[in-house]
Amino acid sequence: MRKIQGVLWGAVLALFAVTALAGQTPAAPDSQAPQAQQAIPADEALSPESMDKLIREVRHELIMLPYYGVFDNLAFSINGRTVTLEGQVVTPVLKPQAERVVSKIEGVEKVINNIEVLPPNPMDERLRRQLYRAIYSYGPLFKYGGMAVPPIHIIVKSSRVTLVGVVDSENDKNLAGLRANQVPGIFQVTNDLRVVPSGNDNSKKKKK
Repeated sequence: MRKIQGVLWGAVLALFAVTALAGQTPAAPDSQAPQAQQAIPADEALSPESMDKLIREVRHELIMLPYYGVFDNLAFSINGRTVTLEGQVVTPVLKPQAERVVSKIEGVEKVINNIEVLPPNPMDERLRRQLYRAIYSYGPLFKYGGMAVPPIHIIVKSSRVTLVGVVDSENDKNLAGLRANQVPGIFQVTNDLRVVPSGNDNSKKKKK
């Protein structure tokens, strides 16, 4: 079976939300709502076209979740007709919401929900606010804060930080990591930001 993994880093303006395991370049998100499609028999393998459409629809439904924000990270993989949800969220309702919207997509027969709900932690909450200001208020990175959904996602768990999403340049990636490391009280910073030059990112054209 063809297995494809996708990662969501933003919401309406999510940047290159899906990455194929084989290293393929992800398609830009659709600017329109998913269109109706024909039912696919359960015993019939998905064609490449049907798989690509399924990826787009799963991604679209996830990035449209109302509470999905800069402190959350959602990921998914598709194996046949089974979608596995992964990632971390700070709002508990996001986990069942994600499973519900994906399970309703035509072509999906099973949803495995491995999304982690991050436990309430006053220290982590404080660090999230400080990290947001440290990164998005910094001059060279200020441009990312002006987007409908900032593309640099900040995941904090037990004072350990992971940055996920996309930026325009290697310099911006390094600056984001540097700014995060300057926030006091952090045990570790993992910089998993991807560099996608803005000229190649069609998803930035998407609007609410």
